[in-house]
Amino acid sequence: MSFPLVYHPCYSALELPERHRYPIGKYHALQQQLQAFGVPTEQFHQPAPLSEHELTLVHCPDYIQALCSGQLDAKAMRRIGFPWSKQLIQRSLTSIAGTRLCAELALQHGLALHLSGGYHHAFYNQGSGFCLFNDLAFAAKSMQQQGVKRLLIFDLDVHQGDGTALLLANEPDIITCSVHCDKNFPYHKQQSDWDLALPATISEQDYLLQVEQALSCLLNWYQPDLVLYDAGVDCHQQDELGHLQLSTAALLQRDRLVLQSCRKREIPVAAVIGGGYQRDLAALTQLHLQLFKAAFELEGSSIASKIET
Repeated sequence: MSFPLVYHPCYSALELPERHRYPIGKYHALQQQLQAFGVPTEQFHQPAPLSEHELTLVHCPDYIQALCSGQLDAKAMRRIGFPWSKQLIQRSLTSIAGTRLCAELALQHGLALHLSGGYHHAFYNQGSGFCLFNDLAFAAKSMQQQGVKRLLIFDLDVHQGDGTALLLANEPDIITCSVHCDKNFPYHKQQSDWDLALPATISEQDYLLQVEQALSCLLNWYQPDLVLYDAGVDCHQQDELGHLQLSTAALLQRDRLVLQSCRKREIPVAAVIGGGYQRDLAALTQLHLQLFKAAFELEGSSIASKIET
């Protein structure tokens, strides 16, 4: 069997107000498209939701309790960007567990992909930017507890991973890197171990060169035992919340670069799909599929040829 995929039907099972900005249907659409391309059902692994107590590894117990019980105040919920519901909590607890499972499977197989994840704006005691809990920080610290010595979080979402940076600021063996657009949300940036704040006018060639140089330095200097890769596609030229101008072909080149660089050094990679905010769900799904195309190419699978660029 090829590399594992992590998915749960609850990822898209969230009722949101009409015209809500978050494209909640993209997770189901992505899974359906992969199955249509011939990915077998047994390649998908389904996570069980976390307990609230497990989240205390990275989050404030009072915040967890207030959010999960529906008692978080209205202002704090507006900062998150979702109306509260039991569905919202269930999918969040499941998705955070999914990134941890993805990391565990990557250690076993060398590569694993999560059809969700990348909730990098969640802080210790508050959520933000559609992020309730921080799956990247949680997965990284969970892997440390399981004996992984050094991890790299390589975040290529168009928005800085501010929550991840602050949550892991005092963790010397978890290296955080964020390559993002300089003039974009969040307006108050945190300090990652390695930040690359790029201008909106950057060319595709320069963007890819910056990513390649940063990744090469980080892998060579820190020699991580596991890479958590946030493959956000909101840096695409058609994204409605991003300001960079990457083409679909450039996204594929970027994902190839990351996966191939790690494979060459025999470093396991757990990838999450991250952000992407087009209202055209079919177009958005096509962008997220580039990560999977790069992965199938790496494995020499014929499924790669079925995914258009």
